[in-house]
Amino acid sequence: MTQDEMKQAVAQAAVDYIKPKLSEDSIVGVGTGSTANFFIDALAEIKHLFDGAVASSEATAERLKNHGITVYELNNVAEMEVYVDGADEFDGGLNLVKGGGGALTREKIVAAVAKEFVCIVDSTKKVDVLGEFPLPVEVIPMARSYVARELVKLDGMPVWREGFVTDNGNLILDVHDMEITEPKELEEFVNNITGVVTNGLFANRGADIVLMGTEQGVETLTL
Repeated sequence: MTQDEMKQAVAQAAVDYIKPKLSEDSIVGVGTGSTANFFIDALAEIKHLFDGAVASSEATAERLKNHGITVYELNNVAEMEVYVDGADEFDGGLNLVKGGGGALTREKIVAAVAKEFVCIVDSTKKVDVLGEFPLPVEVIPMARSYVARELVKLDGMPVWREGFVTDNGNLILDVHDMEITEPKELEEFVNNITGVVTNGLFANRGADIVLMGTEQGVETLTL
């Protein structure tokens, strides 16, 4: 089974998982990235079962609309049944690193509102210790150099993602060479650096369930 086939299988598994939870009033939060795109395509098959979606990026909103799914602004949504999104890596505690696509801030906001966070990944994303994938940090543009210097003090190697601007008009620093053994503490510490909008650690609000596509099929992982 190819990586894309694993993504497709886990996307369908996510639709099957959330389907019994949906009603005509339900709002589904939808993430960003290649696995999330497969989920959107599968979700379109049951769009008659729920009211609409909240998107974590402009690209996701466009894909949802192209499938005829109503997209709501989060400010107009009182509650959200479920949020489905991928991850760049995850550990055994269901802590995640996200933001490879640059949508980490909106993803984190939507995840915070949802009653349940379902993470969909292929098996290549599972790690023993987070940090193999560079940790994205969204920063206010004028704070880029200052934040980078502070991140160096954490023994990380921040690299400016040149030529990329987030949907919020900010910049991304990708922090390499970090072994993240205490994800909750590091998430809070980095977020408290002046000029940081948020970072790509989803630990204090990690996944409630991970659906992982493997060559043998889809595995369900919970704490």
